[in-house]
Amino acid sequence: MAEETIFSKIVRGEIPADVVYQDDQVMAFRDIQPQAPVHVLVIPKQRVIPTIADATDDDEPLLGHMMRVAARIAEQEGIAKKGYRLIVNCREHGGQEVYHLHLHLLGGRSLGRMLPG
Repeated sequence: MAEETIFSKIVRGEIPADVVYQDDQVMAFRDIQPQAPVHVLVIPKQRVIPTIADATDDDEPLLGHMMRVAARIAEQEGIAKKGYRLIVNCREHGGQEVYHLHLHLLGGRSLGRMLPG
């Protein structure tokens, strides 16, 4: 991996995580500071893409795979029928804290409006 992040350490098993899904492309694990009853992060495993703005055309299959995995996890977690939210934060103003692209899957209760009125 080009950059070292806390998520790359999780992928390598150096930091424990509550992994809910894993394949050759992505890993999904529960957020350690959940913002909803279900809060799972889906990350790419093979290389660090710092932000969504750094993704290339070659990354499109991976990005689509991350979304489909999130939908499968929503089914597995029992939140698909009532709904859930997928969020990708980008850089400082977007609230990104870890510069390793990750998709937040949140659900398990009404999440309300995304941004205040």
